Amino acid sequence: MRAKTFRGGIHPHDHKYLTKDKSIEQFPAPDFVTIHLSQHIGAPAKPVVKPGDEVKKGQIIAEPNGFVSIPMHSPVSGKIKKIANFPHPTGSRQMAIHIENDGKDEWQQEPEQKNDYTEMKPKEIVDKIKNAGICGMGGAGFPTHVKLSPPEDKPINTVILNGVECEPYLTADHRLMLSKADEIITGLKMIMKTVSAERGMIGIENNKPDAIKLMKEKLRNEKNLTVVPLKLRYPQGAEKQLIYAATKRKVPAGGLPMDIGVVVQNVGTAYAIYEAVTSEKPSIERITTVTGQSVKNPKNLKVLVGTPISEMIEFCEGTKEPIGKLIAGGPMMGFALSDQDTPITKTSSGVLLMGEDAVDDASERACLRCGRCVDACPMNLAPTFIADAVKNEAYEEAKKLNCMDCMECGSCAYVCPSHIDLVQWIKLGKLEIGKLENK
Repeated sequence: MRAKTFRGGIHPHDHKYLTKDKSIEQFPAPDFVTIHLSQHIGAPAKPVVKPGDEVKKGQIIAEPNGFVSIPMHSPVSGKIKKIANFPHPTGSRQMAIHIENDGKDEWQQEPEQKNDYTEMKPKEIVDKIKNAGICGMGGAGFPTHVKLSPPEDKPINTVILNGVECEPYLTADHRLMLSKADEIITGLKMIMKTVSAERGMIGIENNKPDAIKLMKEKLRNEKNLTVVPLKLRYPQGAEKQLIYAATKRKVPAGGLPMDIGVVVQNVGTAYAIYEAVTSEKPSIERITTVTGQSVKNPKNLKVLVGTPISEMIEFCEGTKEPIGKLIAGGPMMGFALSDQDTPITKTSSGVLLMGEDAVDDASERACLRCGRCVDACPMNLAPTFIADAVKNEAYEEAKKLNCMDCMECGSCAYVCPSHIDLVQWIKLGKLEIGKLENK
């Protein structure tokens, strides 16, 4: 089958050789975990515990604060030490619950495979997903139960699992597909049942031939499930680009995938759904890649949510050179951090350590009007014109140029020979446009 793709995009070196052949290792539970109340799109969760309370592993410590919100569970048994602002993977400081691990690993309810999803109604499956506190684990963090509750006038016929993992360096999804293929496929079937979809797809980029081969073998007798091999191109894993590559359907500007009958979920999310539905296990751990040329022994780790990044780096034998930049996520869409004790969240797919020589400190120069950003933009935007409008505070003009459609993938800034911080200018424009609309 010919590999599929989309218009635009770029081809950065993927640097996946550092960890793509490394099996997932279990990271030991840390002495302290810090559980942020905002790990997802929507309203932050609301604490239901206070300092001094004893908690069990899997116990709810914060409840949803609205429909677009999810509960938080304790990943360890122990004592609540404080509820305060802590460093967040977005680079800011946000409210979180700090828990001291007592080392007993006592569950409130030990997970065990006892539920058969084929005997459940769709709402029962969605409720278990909601109760488990699952959000999109590919990075966006949209509450999964909301995504799987489309309006009646938005029928879904296709579910796509995102196994693309196009962000350079990261291999968490790749290794998960190789180790948990059956569970991921079952998770896909669960999703399809909840939204009554007839067709399921798993999109995987061509730099993961072993995952493509394995998934094809697993699906060889499935009539309505297929693997979609995709060309190596960033941002192939972005929702709208993946949908177009796999189905040739276009999500309308300002619209959602459900508008064209599609739901997209990350493979990590599908695995979390499998665990939540079959054994009622809450979302308290994930696979995270710790990588970069600065790391002595890069790894793919199964780690508890709330684990400090500093301990994960130490588990990888530390660094072999001074760190020039610490990034939560990948180099294209990740966030630069100043605090190594920042805890990981449910959306933390990677931790990247770059050396001092990898940091680009070139100053911004005048636009050459070369058009490279336009060619690279997967959303068919004109990034340099939007940036100019924002610089001149012409926010209405920026809006007319579809500033709000930007996915902030960084392709434009990557190819810009003038080193213009196009994404930062567009982010500022979106913020200012939002303020104007709120008025």
